[in-house]
Amino acid sequence: MSDDELIQQALEESARTKTDMVSSCGEALKTAAGWVAEAMRRGNTLLLCGNGGSAADSQHIATEFVVRLTSVSRRKALPALALTTNTSTLTAAANDFGFEKIFSRQIEAVGHSGDVLIAISTSGSSPNVLEAARTAHTLGIKVVAFLGSQKRELGAIADLCLCVPNDDSQRVQEGHITAGHILVALVEKRLLESGGQCVD
Repeated sequence: MSDDELIQQALEESARTKTDMVSSCGEALKTAAGWVAEAMRRGNTLLLCGNGGSAADSQHIATEFVVRLTSVSRRKALPALALTTNTSTLTAAANDFGFEKIFSRQIEAVGHSGDVLIAISTSGSSPNVLEAARTAHTLGIKVVAFLGSQKRELGAIADLCLCVPNDDSQRVQEGHITAGHILVALVEKRLLESGGQCVD
């Protein structure tokens, strides 16, 4: 395969995946946006976690909520926290309790009933993300799973699944960040429509 063919194939597959997300992810995005907007109206927080590229997506999405999605947006900061950023906490939790506890330990510390957790896993079976989801449920935190086409273990315990219709982790991650951007836009819209709590 030539360089040009590789580029064209990747871009066309990415575009097809995102087009397919209109029907496969639209309802989940609307439901998740409603949950997150309601949580933020009540003063609760959106928590996010994932590994590798999904850790980066967690941080990216959290930043769009805290800062803003577009340069023309004028709104207050919205409460979102990626559980993937504090290296001292992550390494201490891994050292003392095991890697599967690096997110759940933080949820125990900062999570509250009424929060929402976005648990991101292209495989749907990451042990630390599964443990985060289980801990979230014990605290009364709703879990939205960002997944690939297969729900697997995480999908079975999540309250809501957003499944990107592809099995290639690259395409799934591209779909996740697109879904994250749309989620921020939907939450901003809902908060503005409900009385301007989002306006700066």
